Amino acid sequence: MSSPPQPEPASSRVRIVVATSVMLTFISYWRAAAIVLNDLGSSAFYAGGIAEQAIGKSAPWFIVGVMLFSFTVRAVYVESCSMFVRGGVYRVVKEALGSTLAKMSVSALMFDYILTGPISGVSAGQYIAGLINDVFATADAHGWVPRAMHGLFHGTPHFNVNATSVVFAVAVTVYFWWQNTKGIHESSEKALRVMQITTVMVILLLTWSAITLLKQGYQPVPLPFPRNLHFGHEALGFLAHTDMAQDLARKFGLFGILIAFGHSVLAMSGEESLAQVNRELAHPKLKNLKRAAIIIAIYSFVFTGLTALLFVMIIPDSVRVPVYKDNLIAGLAMYLWGPQLLRLAFRAFVVVVGFLILSGAVNTAIIGSNGVLNRVSEDGVLSDWFRQPHPRFGTSYRLINMVVMMQLFTILVSHGDVYLLGEAYAFGVIWSFTFNSLAMLVLRFKYKGERGWKVPPNFHIAGHEIPVGLASVFFVLLSTAIVNLFTKSVATVAGLAFAGGFYLIFTISERANRKKHALAQEQMKEHFQLLRSDTVERSNLGIHPGNVMVTVRDYNTLTHLKWALQATNTNEQDIVVMSARVSQFGTAAYDLSTDQIFSDYEQQLFTRAVSVAESFGKHVSLLVVPARDVWSAIVQTAINLETSAVVSGLSSKMTAQEQAFELGRAWEAAPEPKRQFVFQVVRPDMTVDTFRIGPHTPSMKAEDVHLIHRLWLQITREPGLDKVHHHEILTEALTRFARDYTGVDRENILKELRRVSENAADKESPPQGDAPAPTAAAVQEPSHGAGAERT
Repeated sequence: MSSPPQPEPASSRVRIVVATSVMLTFISYWRAAAIVLNDLGSSAFYAGGIAEQAIGKSAPWFIVGVMLFSFTVRAVYVESCSMFVRGGVYRVVKEALGSTLAKMSVSALMFDYILTGPISGVSAGQYIAGLINDVFATADAHGWVPRAMHGLFHGTPHFNVNATSVVFAVAVTVYFWWQNTKGIHESSEKALRVMQITTVMVILLLTWSAITLLKQGYQPVPLPFPRNLHFGHEALGFLAHTDMAQDLARKFGLFGILIAFGHSVLAMSGEESLAQVNRELAHPKLKNLKRAAIIIAIYSFVFTGLTALLFVMIIPDSVRVPVYKDNLIAGLAMYLWGPQLLRLAFRAFVVVVGFLILSGAVNTAIIGSNGVLNRVSEDGVLSDWFRQPHPRFGTSYRLINMVVMMQLFTILVSHGDVYLLGEAYAFGVIWSFTFNSLAMLVLRFKYKGERGWKVPPNFHIAGHEIPVGLASVFFVLLSTAIVNLFTKSVATVAGLAFAGGFYLIFTISERANRKKHALAQEQMKEHFQLLRSDTVERSNLGIHPGNVMVTVRDYNTLTHLKWALQATNTNEQDIVVMSARVSQFGTAAYDLSTDQIFSDYEQQLFTRAVSVAESFGKHVSLLVVPARDVWSAIVQTAINLETSAVVSGLSSKMTAQEQAFELGRAWEAAPEPKRQFVFQVVRPDMTVDTFRIGPHTPSMKAEDVHLIHRLWLQITREPGLDKVHHHEILTEALTRFARDYTGVDRENILKELRRVSENAADKESPPQGDAPAPTAAAVQEPSHGAGAERT
């Protein structure tokens, strides 16, 4: 008869919860710059045409001015990101100006993002449709088009440019919707590849344009003086019905320049995306943020600014706006110096690149809007339902779905009109920048916390800092925003309606959310995807051997997590943040439900842990283990994960030695097989006590080493013992000690050891109350600072 099945050991029946955050994949500064440049760089394909239609042939100088001014706006964002990892307009404005203005600013910003995708997608379609029609026209001129096609199209074959643009824009938006549903790492990879191809095109374009200017000469670009500004009827907006509108714009030079600047400001979009991807930037975060900002500044100025000048200098006036206003780079390719077929081939390359980068801007818009809405939702303004992670990919897919649906609606309503989209687009750009700069100016006087960087210049008078640079940026943005309200009627009406609608949704949702959560906290919790596992196994959790495990329990004391993140290279070692969930159910602890193991407290605890990890730009794995005894749970988890070091904070009730004693005792009681690890207790001042858990080579005093050496010298003089080694003498001594300890001399040995231990304690340090001595499995090493290497 077979014996009944034996119950599994407790160590193999531990049920754990693995928590994964919505966003914890950190990217390089090159990828971050690529994401932002897919927005900023894409404006080179349409900003020049929109600006020239509005203000005339002097438009390129204002595009150049906007690109130079964008350096300062980007500096404002870098300062805000150095203060708030999860920054952006909403967080910054709320900190400085309160919740109401924060919702207003983010409503304007969402209008920017909702239009970024459509204008970029439609512009990409314009380039594609224009190329197709020009290829048909060239083929027809050579007699290569069959007569049947003439009959089908009633002449030279062609496609409706606006309708084709709508189709392409919809297709691109749907594609990047799926990429972002899978995660930012996937989409950032696409953005990087797009910018690499775009760089090749930019180098060829600028080089070939320089050759063209040398061979054919150039058309002068009128300087940006008021007398050279020629505003179209739509460019004056509500002032167009005023007889003296044109005279006002020209006679009051600053007013005219502000109007022209406002119609060119859409070339400066994408700055908010920098704040959103800042959360994903890898370590060192601030340094990488500055690197990304420099790359963005140089690239966008060279590409968008210089090409705007080349449009007017090379493309004839007769065709520049009438024919190529919506695809100026394609027009520039057609008027370069060289054979027609070569120019047509280069135009095809330009169109392919344009399609890629403009499509990338659609991706950036989805990433940015998703990040903004996550910040809003975290604050309780949107229902928690929106931020529920995707069951497979862990992304906030419901927010992504909402944004994409709005973008698709905008594409269909616009009927492919780039100028209409561009005029409306500038509303969100300028007002979100204005709110952000105002908030940062207020925070200079209100916020006393740590700043990694400040917008220069700053003067100090009588002990007070005067932020001249930051104030100047704000006043330029505010002046431009106010002028735009009166001179961009489409943007004003559409922007106010859209922003007002979003503000109303935010307000209603926030009130409903706060009623649902009567005890809602000021900062909402992170949402996690929870995965259950019956055993703590490294392979199942995707954790490599030799990892560092950080134990957490109090979300107000995470100094030791900061120390571990600072001291660990996460490219070489994984960091596991582990919380032991103590259960009152005894042996039933392993049969708890997920909700019992991962409660609201664990959610708040891991929210803080994730925020700390994001501030360092490093990835952490999150783990909750139910336990009857905390120390046993830590030991068993460390053994199963093949952990090299366990890091804990200093307990408020126990000394570091007592913590090590309890952990060592739990290690001794753990079943085989088990492995040794280092236990590090981090004090609030960031000093560290280090202990070895498990058998290891003991540290020896110098006099002990000398004693063994003297014995070796004496023994090797004896006949036949000249080849004896030090370790053999030590082995014999320990063997004799073990025999005597288990024999008749046990009491004498214990008495002598007590005397030696007391004398050593008196010499080394004052007594520490009733603290137990470390067990054989927990021996203290010399203390180390925060920068010490792990052993």
